[in-house]
Parts: sequence; C-alpha cells; structure tokens
Amino acid sequence: MNRQLSVGLLSLLIWALTPNNSFAQAASLKDQLVGTWIYVSSTAKRDDGTSVPRPSLQGAVTYTKDDRFHFITTRTDAPKYASSDPARPSPDEAMAVASGSIAYAGTYRVDEATKTILPTIEFSTFPNLVGAPNQQRIVTSITADEMKFTNPRTAAGLTLEIVWKRAK
Repeated sequence: MNRQLSVGLLSLLIWALTPNNSFAQAASLKDQLVGTWIYVSSTAKRDDGTSVPRPSLQGAVTYTKDDRFHFITTRTDAPKYASSDPARPSPDEAMAVASGSIAYAGTYRVDEATKTILPTIEFSTFPNLVGAPNQQRIVTSITADEMKFTNPRTAAGLTLEIVWKRAK
C-alpha cells in the first residue's frame, strides 16, 4: 500500500512539473515576445471612439532577449523612385514615403503584471518620438503564432490596435 501511494505521489509530482500540463507555469510575457513579428493589420480610433481609416501597411517588430527592439511599418503603395538613387527622390516621392513610413528602435522592459511593453525610443524616422514619455504597448493577447497589442496614445492622439504574426 505504501509503495503504491509513493508511486502515485511521484507520478503526480512528475505530471505537475511537466511543461505541457495546465499546472505548469506559463512562460513570461517577455519570453513570449522575443523574436520577430510581422504586421497583419491595425485599427485606429479617436478619443471619441470614431474609427480612423488605416492605409495598407507592411512591417515588423523585433524584440531581443537583451531588451532591444526595432519597429517599422511602411505603406504597401509607396511609389518607386524614378531615380535609382535613394538620396534623390522627387519632392512628391519623398513626401509619400516619409508620410507613409515609420521606424523606431531602442530598449524596452515588460511589466508582467499589467502585460505592458514599455519602450524607450532612442531613434526614429519621426523625431518627436525620441525620448517621448509614457510610451506603452498593452498586450491584449499572445500565442506562439499571434500577438495583439494596443498603443493607447500615439503622437497623433489615436489609439491603435495592431495584430502581428510570428515570423517563421
């Protein structure tokens, strides 16, 4: 009887420590973030709740284990330059690309309790973001293959909800 009880308790302990069961501790949000995520879609709303149309975008965000990140989105309909020299676009080409793209990078930390990514932007194609206070991305859901987060306050005063898929 004691042997059966010991074997049963040992089996229960092994089962509880197995990563694929419901009692096993889930990976931290930071561990789940690490990697590259490809832009899928986004929605934008004003403070009064009205929707703001979003252009067709492509992009990615990458989070590294050593607390660095980079983010880029660009319009899918950006014009090709007539010149082959990227330093010599026409004024219209330059305006279309600049107004339809954003890139920034820096460091980040994660508040596990609130599921919030707290980026510190060190450089950006939009200089107003560099060092901007209160940057946050609230993760509303994350799986191995998909992440959704909300940027509750963009520089334009919008709330963005962005969907990402993990790069393969």
